[in-house]
Amino acid sequence: MAAAGRSPVSYCALPLRPIPGRGWCLRWIAALVLLLSAMTGARAQNPDAPRDAFGGLLPPTPPRSLVVDAAANELIALHHKDSYLRYRMATVNEKGAQIRDVIESKDGTVARLILKDGKPLTPEQDKAERQRLSDMIASPGAYAKHVKSGESDKKMASTLLPMMADAMVYTYAPGQPQTGRNGGALEIVLDYKPNPKFAPPSTEAQALTGLEGRVWIDAQSHYVVRMEGTIARGVNFGWGMLAHIYPGGKLEMNQTHVGGNRWIFTDFSMQLSVRALMVKTLNIRSSAKSSDYQVLSPMSYQEAVRLLLATPLPTQ
Repeated sequence: MAAAGRSPVSYCALPLRPIPGRGWCLRWIAALVLLLSAMTGARAQNPDAPRDAFGGLLPPTPPRSLVVDAAANELIALHHKDSYLRYRMATVNEKGAQIRDVIESKDGTVARLILKDGKPLTPEQDKAERQRLSDMIASPGAYAKHVKSGESDKKMASTLLPMMADAMVYTYAPGQPQTGRNGGALEIVLDYKPNPKFAPPSTEAQALTGLEGRVWIDAQSHYVVRMEGTIARGVNFGWGMLAHIYPGGKLEMNQTHVGGNRWIFTDFSMQLSVRALMVKTLNIRSSAKSSDYQVLSPMSYQEAVRLLLATPLPTQ
């Protein structure tokens, strides 16, 4: 459900930029990724709350109020102002397997390709990548357009996130199974499904009408530790003329705490079948993993690019 931050994560780094012929659909998918990874917070309860995995009673707080509060917090986390990280991100998609060195700057995220299909870059590939980054420094206007594209995804997610309190029905997961990924900290586990009374106020909000699954939430910080989602029923955009998301799609995301109030995704995967503009069905298979997190001081995007270029490439 951000980053994807949340974006926790630096959502700008997620491999979901719009591409020709798929633009609107992938913008929606990118926003959905951000939304999913931002689905924190709801300690949805009822008066007869079951016991958690450690035998204690879960607090009987009304679910909607907690979701509203958590959504407000996640809107702040989505943009992770004054928090800057460097990390590696490995992606697998239609372009193959790639690993990038990623830096968050004051101006936006920049990244350098450092490994492709498990191998070091060839001299030609490295030259092209260095030229791309050098051109970025020389053309602030082009970089601004790149950042604006990412911001449009965040804007869509920011619009959808406050709707989560009304769009979903949350219930305790039986037995409160823990992930074991959270350093032993207690997690509150919720199952969620679409609220049949929710009337989507926009085309984009249709995204919330077909998704159901389970979310694991850190009981103390109210950040998502893990999220699983399934497209339980088909979703139409523009009565199916813009796009149709087929049922059966799967999304999965895990997050970790990297210090302070900052959380970031460790891995994300999705399998979706999308019919675009009533013409072509796209089978989207994509995964991303992040690792090797470092906290950085604020810097301009030009400084971030120069730091990337000054870092030796891995040899294997």
